[in-house]
Amino acid sequence: MNPSNTLTSLGIILFAHGSRDPLWKRPIEDVATRIRERNPQTPVACAYLELTQPDLAHAAASMIEEGIAHIRITPLFLGVGRHAREDLPVLVGDLITRHPTVHFELQAAVGENPQLIDLMAQIALNDL
Repeated sequence: MNPSNTLTSLGIILFAHGSRDPLWKRPIEDVATRIRERNPQTPVACAYLELTQPDLAHAAASMIEEGIAHIRITPLFLGVGRHAREDLPVLVGDLITRHPTVHFELQAAVGENPQLIDLMAQIALNDL
């Protein structure tokens, strides 16, 4: 628990679908590692919708226990399907209800970000 027993700081939760294959989550964890390398003072965690732990509620609870007052949830979905449009907002709504003193910020899915779209095009064109 945060020694001052007050909520402070920003934490980032990278949210992804999940898979039974343990190797599937490696790229998600690599993004978390890169965030830690670039900004060591920012807490970051991974959370998953299904088939992989921790889920969003547990990842958020762990951050809150550490004194995080602002949690940014970044959905690592390329496509904006039902999970990003419907399931995730419900999960975030539940978090808001359970933790009214914490500010939850839900970002758009990364697949909607023009920077990522440009980067994927650049990767695809790399050998041309």
